[in-house]
Amino acid sequence: MDRRLPRSFYLRTDVVGIARELLGMVLVTRFDGAHTAGIITETEAYAGVGDRASHAFGGRRTARNAMMYAQGGTAYVYLCYGIHHLFNVVTNVRDVPHAVLVRAVVPVTGLEHMRKRRGTTSTLTTGGPGTLAQALGIRTAHNGMDLRGAEMCIEDHGLAPPDAAIIAGPRVGVEYAEVDARLPYRFRAHIRTPA
Repeated sequence: MDRRLPRSFYLRTDVVGIARELLGMVLVTRFDGAHTAGIITETEAYAGVGDRASHAFGGRRTARNAMMYAQGGTAYVYLCYGIHHLFNVVTNVRDVPHAVLVRAVVPVTGLEHMRKRRGTTSTLTTGGPGTLAQALGIRTAHNGMDLRGAEMCIEDHGLAPPDAAIIAGPRVGVEYAEVDARLPYRFRAHIRTPA
C-alpha cells in the first residue's frame, strides 16, 4: 500500500492548515542504504510574500530560497547559521512561495542509523529542526527533492492527533517579523508511537 501523501495534499492554498495537518505524518528518508523515519510532532507555517517571517517576504527570490517557488511537494532545505540543515515542505502551486518548517519528529525507524548520524550511543534527540534533519540524513544536497520520491517522502500512517491535542502558538526566533511574529503559525502535538 502506498502511504505517501498525494500531490494534491501539498498543492492546496492554506499553508497554515497544511502545517497543522502534517502533525502525525511520517517523514521517511532512504539515503545511502539507510532507511529512517520519524513522526512529525511540530511544524511552522510560512505564508510567502505577505509574511514578514518568510524568506520570500515581499517577493524576495534568491539562490537560497528559489526552491520555495517550486510546486508543492518539494523539499526546501537550507543552511541556518552555517551549521544546521533545516527541512521545509513547499506547498501551494508553482511561484507561490509557501512552506512549512518541520521542527520536531519522534524517531520510529532506523534508530541506530540516526544515532550514528547524531554521534550518540544513548539518548536520541530529534526535538529541533537541526537535530531532526541530521538524524534523518537531510542536507542541503536534498534541496529540491520530490517528496513523493523513493529517497524522501511523507507518509500517512493514521497517526494524526485529535484537534484537542494540538497546541498552536507563535513561531520561534522570528521577532524581526514584528506583528507577524505573533501569528499562531506554530503547531505541536504529543503523538504516541505505534506499539
